[in-house]
Amino acid sequence: MIRRPPRSTPKPSSAASDVYKRQVYTHSDCLAKDNGPNHPERKERLETVLESVKKLDSLNIKIKEAPLAKPETISLVHPYSHLDNIFSMIPSTGLVGVEKEPYADTFLCEHSKNAILRSCGAGIAAADDLINSKEKRIFCAVRPPGHHAETSRVNGFCFLNNAAVSARYLQNQYQLGKIAIVDFDVHHGNGTQEIFYSDNSVAYGSIHEHPLFPGTGSESETGVRNIFNAPIQSGTSSDEFLKIFKGKILENIDKFKPDAILISAGFDAHTRDPLANINLESEDYYTITKSIVEIANLHCGGKIISFLEGGYDFLALSESTKAHLKGLNEN
Repeated sequence: MIRRPPRSTPKPSSAASDVYKRQVYTHSDCLAKDNGPNHPERKERLETVLESVKKLDSLNIKIKEAPLAKPETISLVHPYSHLDNIFSMIPSTGLVGVEKEPYADTFLCEHSKNAILRSCGAGIAAADDLINSKEKRIFCAVRPPGHHAETSRVNGFCFLNNAAVSARYLQNQYQLGKIAIVDFDVHHGNGTQEIFYSDNSVAYGSIHEHPLFPGTGSESETGVRNIFNAPIQSGTSSDEFLKIFKGKILENIDKFKPDAILISAGFDAHTRDPLANINLESEDYYTITKSIVEIANLHCGGKIISFLEGGYDFLALSESTKAHLKGLNEN
């Protein structure tokens, strides 16, 4: 059950910190990717997130370097030809826009290859840890983000669908039967929906402002009864957001009974965010995350991997990331 917390986010118990040493995967290569001046998806976003992680001393967080994803693992979702095409476009200097108008805002620079592979590799390494270690809550602090990336289409700042590749890897490498992906980024994850639209072994639940880029995500888009969209109007309040999130996303994920939960953690539904018009406060991300943890504890031994997606106001991103990690730390 979702309950709105008091304004001061509850501190995790010392016992919780003793049991779990939370892990964060990241890499300096993710900071090297450039999208040009005044682009909202820039390295300072990740710098802000990592600085926030370091301030959470009480959570005993271990930061690990993300490996490079291997093409054979990426190919569980994206064809080799698609990967080759992306990398063939990388310039030796300057920027190359990948998309066609009117959404020509996804760029490649000379450092893009390793950033893309590290971002995807973080989730793969997290999947290994999820199964082979005691770590059950892992956050991938990476860029570029992933949830707009379709099987063979780059868009929305995204090249590879990091969460989707990790989901397929968990199923293929470790024979997990059912994976749930919960997406609370303010933009609909059209890529994740497209990849799993006809696959009832993966449930995808997204709450997002509508209409807004990318324009998908209506409630009528249900796949094979595995897609749960909750479009919300501009100006939606925290209380209404949480009510809709519980009724249209969490209740369906609970019924699905997943073997692991992945989170597309975008923090751009924050009231401060410049790219959207939803009115969440920073502490709401604690409430949202804790409610996902409760379902994970009930069905899959608490196994969660979270991926940084959107969030474009630095103060909101800092506060919301800390609230999210505190929520992940709950038993």
